[in-house]
Amino acid sequence: MDLTSDYLGLELKSPIVVSSTPLSKSVDNLMRMEAAGAGAVILPSLFEEQLTLDAAALEQDLARGSESYAESLSYLPSQDTYHYTQAAYVAHLQAAKRNVSIPVIASLNGASPGGWTYFAKELQAAGADALELNTYSLATDPTIPSSEVEQGLIDLVAQIKRSVTIPVAVKLSPQFTTIPHLARQLETAGADALVLFNRFYQPDFDIDKLEVVPRIVFSSREELLLRLHWVAILFGNTSCDLAITGGVHTAEDVLKCIMAGAQVAMMTSALHLRGIPWIADVQSDLIRWMEEHEYSSIRQMRGSLSRRSVPDTSPFDRGNYIKTLSSYTLRPGVPHS
Repeated sequence: MDLTSDYLGLELKSPIVVSSTPLSKSVDNLMRMEAAGAGAVILPSLFEEQLTLDAAALEQDLARGSESYAESLSYLPSQDTYHYTQAAYVAHLQAAKRNVSIPVIASLNGASPGGWTYFAKELQAAGADALELNTYSLATDPTIPSSEVEQGLIDLVAQIKRSVTIPVAVKLSPQFTTIPHLARQLETAGADALVLFNRFYQPDFDIDKLEVVPRIVFSSREELLLRLHWVAILFGNTSCDLAITGGVHTAEDVLKCIMAGAQVAMMTSALHLRGIPWIADVQSDLIRWMEEHEYSSIRQMRGSLSRRSVPDTSPFDRGNYIKTLSSYTLRPGVPHS
């Protein structure tokens, strides 16, 4: 059974990819992911704020006391003691490359060019097989139009692509107004793949303490529907590779992702809930389904349920909205007045 899949110019032994997760901070875990059958791993994200804080701390300490006496320069710390976060990330990447043979993809999380260009070069030099730009930003300023937000993302991708030669994937939010048009623009900017979609972690309200508190909720399989919808629309309309992340828990979910048009299905929450060996279970179920339905390779089914492949495209358009509502009937015995 041929499970190989091409993603970011890399041949993966499986379409199951471990997306960015704290589990990947351990090299031992990365080795276990490979042994369980993962086709590639994406390292935990290094946040733009971490890069900014490191740079700001360095600048502040280098300037401290220098305006007073020349001898105060001897108090300045060595630059080697700074950028610990960056250095630790690079060291982890290098350790990962030494210990696993599957592709290792580095991840940067942010929303503005900042120091990304410089650090992207460092990650490439450290051996990253590819780079994922995890673009997580919220447009809360009412004076900034959506076009400016999109252009900022496009400029960021173009800047990163000019600085590295390794493939670059862009992880998108579902909250852009015209995703197909944005996909075309990102393709022109040089994006090699689009990852749909980033999960927004919404804060919760503590009504007793009158506080806004962070809350982490693992993905559910219901979240997969939004991803399937948009990948099925984008398939065939962009030269970028497509990946789905969010809501992938089972072999059935992986199959749906491929049929929608994705090269890979990314998994995180399922591993936190069931453990890293779950990858092997999913892969076994995947092979069993393919044998039962007489598929010999993953590539055979890619895009078979995309918008361009089905005879009736209305489920991907407004027609689905109308059909869904008109087909709903109240269950007997349920009070509705």
